[in-house]
Amino acid sequence: MKHRFAAINSWLMVFTIGFASWNAVADTPAAELRVDGTRLNATMGHMKTFGMSDTGGSTRVAYSDENRLALSYVSALMLQSGLMPRIDVAGNLIGRRKGKVAGLAPIVSGSHIDTVPDGGHYDGIVGVMAAVEVARTLYEAGHGLDHPLEIVVWSNEEGGKTGSRSYMGSVEERELTLPSLGDKNIGDGITLLGGHPDRLAENGRNRGDISSYIELHIEQGAILDREGISIGVVEGIVGIKRWNITVVGFANHAGTTPMAQRQDAMYAAALIIADIRHIITAETGTQVGTVGRLQVHPGAPNVVPGRVVFSLEIRDLDMEKVDHLFSHIRGSANTIGEETDTTISFDQFYESPAAITDERIKNLIQDSADALGLSAMHMPSGAGHDSQSLAGIAPIGMIFVPSKDGISHAPGEFTSEQQIINGANVLLQTIIGMDELIE
Repeated sequence: MKHRFAAINSWLMVFTIGFASWNAVADTPAAELRVDGTRLNATMGHMKTFGMSDTGGSTRVAYSDENRLALSYVSALMLQSGLMPRIDVAGNLIGRRKGKVAGLAPIVSGSHIDTVPDGGHYDGIVGVMAAVEVARTLYEAGHGLDHPLEIVVWSNEEGGKTGSRSYMGSVEERELTLPSLGDKNIGDGITLLGGHPDRLAENGRNRGDISSYIELHIEQGAILDREGISIGVVEGIVGIKRWNITVVGFANHAGTTPMAQRQDAMYAAALIIADIRHIITAETGTQVGTVGRLQVHPGAPNVVPGRVVFSLEIRDLDMEKVDHLFSHIRGSANTIGEETDTTISFDQFYESPAAITDERIKNLIQDSADALGLSAMHMPSGAGHDSQSLAGIAPIGMIFVPSKDGISHAPGEFTSEQQIINGANVLLQTIIGMDELIE
């Protein structure tokens, strides 16, 4: 019953906002179009109600009832924005508006609304609600694009970018049996949303099927907030490689084994971990390296550790640099192994290639910010995004807005109403520019 009332309230909110803010201005020049900031922030505020946690954050994990009800709300907003909504085979919600010129591939924009458990109210959501508001602004102004316009809510971004990766045909069948962040496996979750996990191959896109893709997102870091900059022009999304590093020594009694005779796997691991930080920071650039997981065997306070396994992650826009840094780390680790009489091995278990944004779209974002009187800076994205999945089939671009204190994936995540409006207006003008510039 609670969910039924939530769904009814969502529809009422759509029509209330719609009638209160209707302001069709068909004669407004495209360069002077602006989103309805009050309406945009009202829809942002209503999205918080789907999965509000006791701590004030959001728990709207992929494939949950809260996720499904929120998608119904966005679908209703799409209808009010002149878009025809549908759920595709991967559980993505797509709202489409026809273009004026036959045969052109669509301009695509969007993001995700699923969250991590007890996450924030802005990650992904800003990009979705702003894109829908952009579509509504164009619709109410009677401004048709030459290209079709598609606004997409990608499914299961937080659990592996399943929805956007389906466009690349890179979702493996085994993934469908894996658990999502909620209580369902991915295949069952796709079915719950109205998709067809057995038909994912139908979602594959080729280069040229999409004209271009643009995504607005919160930075999830502190650079824009710290520097007082309004807009981030994303240069690319960093590539990621991850390894498990295993150090094998010899477990022995902590009280009877002299220090000079120990094959202490933990000591060797500590030296390697300290050296990783030195190697990553010794070179100029924006690369980062992280050791985030450590397992010690046998793990008793009175036993010299005989085996330690820890993770290593390296991120950078340049995949060759990632490989160069890892090669340096591996060489140093092997030397440490010789000095400590331990054996070091490396097992790569994850790779996400870097995605460089399109120069034309970057220029359009910068020009749009300039025209709006907003400060902007060029910067990499240190986090992965759905746009990364589309980089192999279409030119992509990303717009960042500030995250207060760099907090994300937590209840304290915050981007102000004006910052959201700024990002939405840059998105609006960039899409208008993409329609004119990119075939």
